[in-house]
Amino acid sequence: MIVVKITMNVLPEKQLEVMQTLISMIEPTEKEKGCLNYDIFYDIQDKNCFNLLEEWETREDLEYHLKSYRFGVLLGTRALLCEPLKIKIHTIFQSEGMEAINAARNK
Repeated sequence: MIVVKITMNVLPEKQLEVMQTLISMIEPTEKEKGCLNYDIFYDIQDKNCFNLLEEWETREDLEYHLKSYRFGVLLGTRALLCEPLKIKIHTIFQSEGMEAINAARNK
């Protein structure tokens, strides 16, 4: 699984415009091949800071998305930011759930 985290610090006067753009991207992106999750969050301490969290089945699925028109729209919002996009791409080889917590707590 590939996890992408994108942080955007938006100019205050452009916050609504960026938020509407991001919201419009949720449904179509979730329908893309290999998209497991696509969430948008904003920082409760700074409403001009948005975080996108994307999960993709494979690197190929992510690369297809990165070449898409929609991702180009996201990149187009850079002019509305007060600092450059922060993008982190993580490759996850193993995921665990509550069983890992229970195992650790029961040692």
